[in-house]
Amino acid sequence: MTAVHVVVPDGIDDPARPSGGNIYDRRVCGGLRALGWSVHEHAVPGSWPRPDAASFAALSCALDRIPDDAVVLLDGLIASTAPDVLVSQSRRLRLVVLVHMPLGHPSLDDDARRREGAVVSAASAVITTSTWTRRRLLELYPLPAGRVHVAQPGVDTADLASGTEAGGSLLCVAAVTPEKGHDVLLDALETVSDLSWHCVCVGRLDRDPAFVERLRRRSLDAGLDGRMHLLGPQARAELDRSYAAADLVVLASRAETYGMVVTEALARGLPVVAAEVGGVTEALGYGADGIRPGLLVPPDDPAALGVALRTWLSEAELRARLRRAACERRESLFRWSTTGSVIASVLAEASH
Repeated sequence: MTAVHVVVPDGIDDPARPSGGNIYDRRVCGGLRALGWSVHEHAVPGSWPRPDAASFAALSCALDRIPDDAVVLLDGLIASTAPDVLVSQSRRLRLVVLVHMPLGHPSLDDDARRREGAVVSAASAVITTSTWTRRRLLELYPLPAGRVHVAQPGVDTADLASGTEAGGSLLCVAAVTPEKGHDVLLDALETVSDLSWHCVCVGRLDRDPAFVERLRRRSLDAGLDGRMHLLGPQARAELDRSYAAADLVVLASRAETYGMVVTEALARGLPVVAAEVGGVTEALGYGADGIRPGLLVPPDDPAALGVALRTWLSEAELRARLRRAACERRESLFRWSTTGSVIASVLAEASH
């Protein structure tokens, strides 16, 4: 039996702290076990991705318990910030870093890029969740291309959402933070306030409470308080019901490496209106006839998002076309079993 030690942030199974990265990590561990791997999980407490001294100490302690020459799969939320711990450990462990979101983007300082670059350079292999992320890492750091791999997130099969004729049931699934663009969404919704719609926002409200409060006040001032609902996180069964009740999924993010919510929507035949950032285009893909199952708009552009929403709400023929494309696209989506197989192959290579 092949063994792997998986290092993840503490609390990845906490239903109050859902995230695409947590879901990915959990499904990968399950997929590796299904393939016959012996998976040893190490949940590391700490203030990731902004670690303090106690966080680094906890990581060092966890790694010290792992035997020499073992294969270690590290969540990038931890790994990308901890070169002082990991570079030295790479001399005795076969480190594979799973990068969900590269830290090396313009909003971060040179030190953050230096830390991430040191870690991925010391790793035996790097796994990314999209082709866009892989390309970004190769642009940022002098890594051998053959050491950087892509394992797209999978998606579970799901029943088709029934939808409504008018298409006015909008759903946004994302933590309520500036990065996810709920302020952009609110501004866009204000431009279509003359049309019939309601928008349900599902996602954590505790990441940036001040931002959430500003959003609530702005929604009230705009007269949208009864139409844009911030519901907080939902358990799986409840979230499934929210998808089933939706006509359209909206994602106004300022950054996404892939956008698992996009494929979650497509698995149910739901079209998507999204900001064209990162790997979102990759996740959206095309239907069998080459039609995108949704509309893409520039990021941080409420006017463009508002036009896309108005088009969706006003044109029945467009809604029918995008729904057909979404139903076609759902047939070609990655499954989690494929994701697990890709990662297993990378780990097996790293073990030799």
